[in-house]
Amino acid sequence: MVALQTSVTWVDVRERFPEIGMPVAAAITGRYPAEGDDGDRASGEEFWLVRPMYYTDWYETRDGVTHHHCFVDSDEVVRLPYDRDSGDSVTHWAELPTLPGTETHFLGGQHVEPALRRAWQKPAGA
Repeated sequence: MVALQTSVTWVDVRERFPEIGMPVAAAITGRYPAEGDDGDRASGEEFWLVRPMYYTDWYETRDGVTHHHCFVDSDEVVRLPYDRDSGDSVTHWAELPTLPGTETHFLGGQHVEPALRRAWQKPAGA
């Protein structure tokens, strides 16, 4: 196994947003379940977690609701930045680390297999 190191710089969403379309690690806070049986929003357990998402300045859900300046995950769940009235919202974001052994965050098509082969090779002298 190759020991790969990376560092993460978290950015407060109140300070700035990522570039449009940029995949990020999003720190999300909220309560689960969002509402208790009695309708009390504060009855759920608080959480704070990290999810891969992308940022966009405009997104329309399947039911026709339009959101501005939001984060969207792979299940098309929309989370708004720093929204205290929401069941869950994004507090911080970070650029995703680069792929192992590369200086990029995304590879597609014919570039994937050679990069995977390089990443799976044992380090020199091992």
